[in-house]
Amino acid sequence: MPVTNTHDIAARGFAQRFGVHPAVAFLTIAVDLMMNFGTAVTWGALWIATIPVGLILGGIAYMAQKKWYGDDHESALIKALIVALLTAIPAPVSPLLIPSGIAGLFRRKKG
Repeated sequence: MPVTNTHDIAARGFAQRFGVHPAVAFLTIAVDLMMNFGTAVTWGALWIATIPVGLILGGIAYMAQKKWYGDDHESALIKALIVALLTAIPAPVSPLLIPSGIAGLFRRKKG
């Protein structure tokens, strides 16, 4: 196992580790609500569209997490894949992402 600096571990904190940028959380919830509404109106015919939309949203989340939230490649990729997967599943994700977006508001600022 690689030796990590304890100061680096302490500086990352809970919000950095589990939070997403509030804009990413808002965008994910908005897109997911639109996709679920479209799927419900068409009686499930649009469920296949949730997969490419989820992949696009995952790409946006990856770039935003790296640029705006300061995540490294691996953390941003994991969070983006989670966002993409949750969006591709035809079920509401609001209860899952709202706490993560709120945690993102309390992230320590880089000094």
